Amino acid sequence: MASAPSLTCKPPTPQQSKDTSAIQSKDTATLCKPEPSMSTHSKGTPPPIRDDSCLPHSLMHPASTASTIAYTDHVDYSDHHKKSEEHKSKHSEPLTTVSSMYSSHRKHKKKTSATLCPSKYVAIDCEMVGAGPEGSISLLARCSVVNYDGDILYDEFIKPTMPVTDYRTRWSGVREKDLRHATNFSEAKNKILRLITGKVLVGHALHNDFKALSYIHPAHMTRDTSQIPLLNKKAGFSDSQCASLKRLTKAIFNKDIQTGRRGHCSVEDARAAMELYKVVEVEWENELNSKSQAS
Repeated sequence: MASAPSLTCKPPTPQQSKDTSAIQSKDTATLCKPEPSMSTHSKGTPPPIRDDSCLPHSLMHPASTASTIAYTDHVDYSDHHKKSEEHKSKHSEPLTTVSSMYSSHRKHKKKTSATLCPSKYVAIDCEMVGAGPEGSISLLARCSVVNYDGDILYDEFIKPTMPVTDYRTRWSGVREKDLRHATNFSEAKNKILRLITGKVLVGHALHNDFKALSYIHPAHMTRDTSQIPLLNKKAGFSDSQCASLKRLTKAIFNKDIQTGRRGHCSVEDARAAMELYKVVEVEWENELNSKSQAS
């Protein structure tokens, strides 16, 4: 360790001042020298190209492109520029930026109305039991509502408003024990209507569900998959044929539903109806829009 300087203050000699200034200049130059980093590029080498394809939508904005241009203004990449000009002379089509590709993809997705606002679409299915003589009166015993992606919004057993004389378990899937602690009809109906009011409602043979609920949904917001010739055509059935949900699902998706001895499942049926709707969604909506404009 060097000894402590003397307390006696003496003015430096001219030679000492000159040497000290030279050392300080050298130290200053060393401190101001930038450390090597990823942002430093050799002359003629372009900076790394930003890939915005993995950015969230909120960051996919023209401002991001502007910031990229501003960042590269000070870089000399004349060689790269020459190569780019040569490429443009060989190819008539301009280079497509990542942002413009994303914008083009969003425009393409606008072909389907549900893609723009899937929360407006729900599917419903109800299971009924019988009351009265020989179970001839159909009463609501279970209801399921799913969203556009098939997620369950509502699924409950509902206490019938009359004594049950036929549980129709083979078709309804409902058993006596399922209704012992079931939801009251009026309470269940209020919950269901809150979910479907103002929504485009998808289902199969919806008139049966509406009758069980004592409710009628607006016709222009109803999509009944049992009444669309487009589905029959894709399934290979005649236009006038009223095909069951089971047959349509098997013909179009090669998928079996409503199998086994446990009866139907309203969640499965609601999801199947929504998937069938998606098959013809674009054509169906365009056809309905054309009819609406014509009238």
